[in-house]
Amino acid sequence: MIGSAVSPRRRFLVFVAALSMVFAALATAGAQAEEGSAEGEVAFWLTVLHNNDGESDLLNLGSGLEDFGGVDRFSTVVKNNKRLARQQPLTFNMMGRPVPRGSVMVSSGDNFLAGPEFNASLVKGVPFFDAIAMDLIGYDAVAIGNHDFDFGPDVLEQFILSYTDPPPYLSANLDFSLEPGLQALVDAGIIAGSTIIEERGQLIGIVGATTPNLTFISSPRDVIVMDDVAALVQAEVDALEAAGVNKIIMISHLQDVEGDIELAALLDGVDLMVAGGGDELLANPDDLLVPGDEEDVFGPYPLIATDMDGTELPVVTTSGQYGYLGKLVVGFDAAGNLVMIDEDLSGPIRVAGGDNPDAVRPDGRVKRLVTDPVEAAVAELLANVIAQSEVDLNGLRSDVRSRETNEGNLIADSLLWTANQLAAEFGAPEADVALQNGGGIRNDSIIPAGPITEFDTFSMVPFPNFVTIVPDIPRSQFKEILENAVSRTQDGDIPGGTGRFAQIAGFSFEWDGAGVAQELDEDGNVVVPGSRIINVTLDSGDVIVEDGVVVAGDDIVVATINFLAGGGDEYPFRGAPFTSVGATYQQALSGYLTDALGGVITAADYPLGGEGRIVDLTDTGGEN
Repeated sequence: MIGSAVSPRRRFLVFVAALSMVFAALATAGAQAEEGSAEGEVAFWLTVLHNNDGESDLLNLGSGLEDFGGVDRFSTVVKNNKRLARQQPLTFNMMGRPVPRGSVMVSSGDNFLAGPEFNASLVKGVPFFDAIAMDLIGYDAVAIGNHDFDFGPDVLEQFILSYTDPPPYLSANLDFSLEPGLQALVDAGIIAGSTIIEERGQLIGIVGATTPNLTFISSPRDVIVMDDVAALVQAEVDALEAAGVNKIIMISHLQDVEGDIELAALLDGVDLMVAGGGDELLANPDDLLVPGDEEDVFGPYPLIATDMDGTELPVVTTSGQYGYLGKLVVGFDAAGNLVMIDEDLSGPIRVAGGDNPDAVRPDGRVKRLVTDPVEAAVAELLANVIAQSEVDLNGLRSDVRSRETNEGNLIADSLLWTANQLAAEFGAPEADVALQNGGGIRNDSIIPAGPITEFDTFSMVPFPNFVTIVPDIPRSQFKEILENAVSRTQDGDIPGGTGRFAQIAGFSFEWDGAGVAQELDEDGNVVVPGSRIINVTLDSGDVIVEDGVVVAGDDIVVATINFLAGGGDEYPFRGAPFTSVGATYQQALSGYLTDALGGVITAADYPLGGEGRIVDLTDTGGEN
């Protein structure tokens, strides 16, 4: 069992009496930690500082929350807590010697993300602004997340090389041998499955892991993703223990904290886990939170998991965007067992400025080198108005991943229009239809009627996805593609849907969530046929599917993005050849707004509730 207590504070006279021993202890902290320490008594205090899913939100937490977040203020909070980690409170072991204190700073992945702010880095080039900030903050280890591959392995390599002194980037279940650039970083010891940090004479092992779903939610190219995460992590733990390391932290990006709790039951030797990817906010009643977060608390800080031997271990995470720094203060005994959690000192630390009681000043160097130039670059995008909208545009994450929206229609139309504008130039046939996955629409907001800026287009479609044309898709395969799109949308699957749900152009379809959800193998072959797609009709009137049965006829030419054409989100194109037409989907949207629509989005063409392109027959038979 892990104990929980407030570390005792010695009064002034006790402190004076022990002062000589303090200085002696500081000189030989590691040896004195163990000398005279009984089993179960804290011999070393470790402060684990952590964050995850920064996702290039470098400036602040957005409209109405400008006084919260910001990587420059985050840097100040980190540095303040690194300093405090070694200073207070002072505790003594049974021999009267002071117990040394140390700290580590880790990230659980997704430190950059496509969008207006990261676009400033892409325009600038190496060193990227996000990496400059992380370099100045000072991380001891970083887990590799799925979004770290969104621009492909080459950009991840450039990101890591943007540091003056890269920290270890960790993942036990990724093999980089077929990616020469990243493999060179493996050979240099910068990318690894685990690492050892020495802190105050103590050896601390850190193991990393990445979601096995990486291949179909990002673009790792030839990086080999292994799904036996537990065995691979355990092998790293065993190697660390064989090297004499008895304090081991796991940092992972498994997409949600519950995945870490489940994994803990399969592991032995891990002392604590830092999760990433789920954006869960863990907090206790007295913690200061960002306004509006009070209703979003997932659970207490920390959560407690149980390993395969029944040993309890803390699991922590934070919501992302540099809004919080996580701080877990734990005590280890001389044998390396985690025996105490200092609940008084542990918890999420809000990153705040302005007139807030916990406000901090921005880190001057981070502000000058990162946030100031990024803010200037974003201001240019915000100032460039490219269209006017007569209607609100719905890009809410939960909606674009589960039902037709007018913003989804707009983006799908832009793919179809751009593909057909450029098809002849690239020797490709014109497309009949277009598909855009909801996961590629990222603004997660309703953009109000009024001016549409270049910034808005980057917010809506920020990834380096290129418009592609996939010819000669048989009608039966097109139905399978649509079955995949609606296979994870119901409450019985994933609440709110997943990124694979399709926003469409050039056709309409009806679907019934009560039908069987299609299941695929790792090659995109159907192992369980789906029965959710009921009717599919092209805008020309050509019927593709009627009452769930494919109607014979010509193959279909599909416009989409290269991410989906290559099998992203498990879209079963199954290696069908495709042609990229040289425009990103952000460029497609921008060009469609200015050229095809003449700078005006009308309510008649894009009503807020959609036009009925997608009809959900589940339960009521009504439209979305």
